[in-house]
Amino acid sequence: MIKATLMMLVVGGLLGLILGIAEKVFFVEKDERSEAVSAMLPGYNCGGCGFPGCSGLAGALVSKDVKTVCCKPCKAEQRQAIADYLASTVGPDGTNVIVKA
Repeated sequence: MIKATLMMLVVGGLLGLILGIAEKVFFVEKDERSEAVSAMLPGYNCGGCGFPGCSGLAGALVSKDVKTVCCKPCKAEQRQAIADYLASTVGPDGTNVIVKA
């Protein structure tokens, strides 16, 4: 019984060590612009833009899948603020996103 418990502790420790090393080696930096753009949107999650909620539109804008801020309930000055933010903020890959308001 003690031998089996010790073996499980050793195996668990080894697997934990391997997972810890893999986390450091395969780390992917998160793009904070998506959360910032999502906070700038009205948050109605209406789907009027064709995406599943405001976070879907924000992700599409940051990943350059959409060329226009197409949020219907969003006011014109807020759309322009989002476009200006994306044009001025550099992402983790070193690029800006140019969209039309």
